[in-house]
Amino acid sequence: MRHLKAGRRLGVTTSHRRAMMRNLITSLIEHEQITCTVARAKELRKPLDKMITLGKRGDLHARRQALKFIKSKEAMAALFGELAERYKDREGGYSRIIKLGTRRLGDGSHMVIIQLIDGPNDGLSALKKKSSQKEPKENTSTVLEEVSQEVSSDESQEVASETVETKEASSKAEADSSPEETSQEAAETKDQEPTEESNEDPNKPAKSE
Repeated sequence: MRHLKAGRRLGVTTSHRRAMMRNLITSLIEHEQITCTVARAKELRKPLDKMITLGKRGDLHARRQALKFIKSKEAMAALFGELAERYKDREGGYSRIIKLGTRRLGDGSHMVIIQLIDGPNDGLSALKKKSSQKEPKENTSTVLEEVSQEVSSDESQEVASETVETKEASSKAEADSSPEETSQEAAETKDQEPTEESNEDPNKPAKSE
């Protein structure tokens, strides 16, 4: 049982495994994308993050520590130059693993692509940036203003319709009440005429013409 023995052995000796990690990381820093097995790609991420952290430090001691692991001048220049500037605001997670769905001839191991994030071969980050650059959503204040304007316009229309209805109802009521009033006035005049004649003295002689 392998107690207290972290990491993958990858089926090789210790010296072979260390040399393989150095070569893989050097190639990945130079080309920013390589193809390997799933186990090697997962084992590669930890020393890769450590090397990029040393590149971000940029001092003499960090360069000496990186030279013990990386064996290429081009990789050292890229590590302490372009990559340090690219990942200065990033706190880890500098690589991405993409499964290919193919197997290696011989042992049938699953193959993957491991690439540096935000590099020239990274198409997923470009797609994410395009999706994030969509039109911004409208502020809630503008939406509330539009809703309040619509509500106020609806209320004003309702008030106007109510006033029109009241005017129509009053005009109808006046039209209905006018013939009744005229009939009442005629009846009153008729009632008043005989009363005036009755007030005259019946014994008074009629006037001669």
